[in-house]
Amino acid sequence: MITIADQFGIKSALEILGIEAINEGTSTGANNFANGKIIESYSPADGVLIAKVRASTKEDYEKTMQKASEAFIEWRLVPAPRRGDVVRQMGDELRKFKEPLGKLVSYEMGKSLQEGYGEVQEMIDICDFAVGLSRQLYGLTMHSERPQHRMYEQYHPIGTVGIISAFNFPVAVWSWNAMIAWVCGDVAIWKPSSKVPLCGIACQNIIKTVLKRNNVPEGVSCLVTGNESGDLINNDKRISLVSFTGSTRIGRHVSKTVAERFGNTILELGGNNAIIVSQHADISMVLVGAVFGAVGTAGQRCTSTRRLIIHESVYDKTIGVLKNAYSQLQIGNPLDENNHVGPLIDKGAVQEYLNAIEIAKKEGGKIIVEGGVVEGEGYESGCYVKPCIIEAENHFDIVQSETFAPILYVMKYSTIEEAIALQNGVPQGLSSSIFTNSMREMELFLSQSGSDCGIANVNIGTSGAEIGGAFGGEKETGGGRESGSDAWKAYMRRQTNTINYGTQLPLAQGIKFDL
Repeated sequence: MITIADQFGIKSALEILGIEAINEGTSTGANNFANGKIIESYSPADGVLIAKVRASTKEDYEKTMQKASEAFIEWRLVPAPRRGDVVRQMGDELRKFKEPLGKLVSYEMGKSLQEGYGEVQEMIDICDFAVGLSRQLYGLTMHSERPQHRMYEQYHPIGTVGIISAFNFPVAVWSWNAMIAWVCGDVAIWKPSSKVPLCGIACQNIIKTVLKRNNVPEGVSCLVTGNESGDLINNDKRISLVSFTGSTRIGRHVSKTVAERFGNTILELGGNNAIIVSQHADISMVLVGAVFGAVGTAGQRCTSTRRLIIHESVYDKTIGVLKNAYSQLQIGNPLDENNHVGPLIDKGAVQEYLNAIEIAKKEGGKIIVEGGVVEGEGYESGCYVKPCIIEAENHFDIVQSETFAPILYVMKYSTIEEAIALQNGVPQGLSSSIFTNSMREMELFLSQSGSDCGIANVNIGTSGAEIGGAFGGEKETGGGRESGSDAWKAYMRRQTNTINYGTQLPLAQGIKFDL
């Protein structure tokens, strides 16, 4: 029997990436962990065990952190443009390994092959961004109120950055943080999701040749595995900044734990993203944005479209177009580019999907497109589900929460003000969108009385953020920003400097202190 792994060259990809199938002694970061618990990585595409990894023990973590602390002392003194050049070389290596790494992302996580390649491309893009940034870590100069004084601000490396990433973007989110942290002069310790540990190991294997070639001190890039490592990172006073991507529930714990030791956090938590469909919208554009937003990555993006808020005058037409599109969706093996929808990450996610549908029905929701588990040949993993559309009310408890699955809630509105209120009427505030050709509606949506999300789009969907903009959201999404724009400032400490080049020592605010 020809397996998915055989048919799509997964075993070859693993070999190229330096990962031995069913390997219990994989090297992760600075140490070869030999005593930790076994983490088994299964592919949701076919339910097959890909490989085994030993989790880091507390002792392993301590050795790794010691290496990171020592490396920071040396790395922070390397000129920023030189650090940028090292990251440039990492981008070149990622270009070489885009195909095997993209395949591994697709197979281990379950997203479509094109999305797997796209995620690696995001890593390449953030490397390019970081190279330019390495020459633009600007401060400010200010005029002093005192004569013959000069004031300015400068930024210094913050130290060790802990990165705790989620399963849905197993490599890109790490790169958003690590590449920026490195050009800022920081070192990084990464704990990938235990559901996709192989992607993390593959990334370390890809960049290690660059680090070695440039005599970068061991510990600049570290990787630890297992849930225990996450708690160790959160409680470690040596880690100045923790960037956490995951659920709001765990994010609260991370925020509280790190704040208690006066550490800094970047939190990228839940999203409950909506698209407003105006009566002035181009429905053909809505179709692409809404369908991909709702079913892309099987609804497992933090920016996935969860709610569709449709003007009453085009409601029936929009629903008809959506139903037709959903009937044509191909569900199956994510490595087959003919398929639109791959699997959920595991059977636990499938159960949450089924529970959400039942709760929605009990709360009064009306099924527009039936959901359910897909069974039969090719679906043996038990992780494939049908994208579902439910007519619902925004106040339903299940609509107010995030379900990481391809469930789209649809509802009507009468006025643009009502639509914006519905869009904002959830605890989360990550991404939002409006489809309209009305300039007034566009500007209202983007105004101070419009969307309350960190991302607000016009005539594109809620997913598909570019690395050039700062990524993040408000409210229960956490308020953090990573990736582009000036998000780099979170990875550095700001310092205000005043220089007196005169012969007198006047005090600020005109204070007299005569001796």
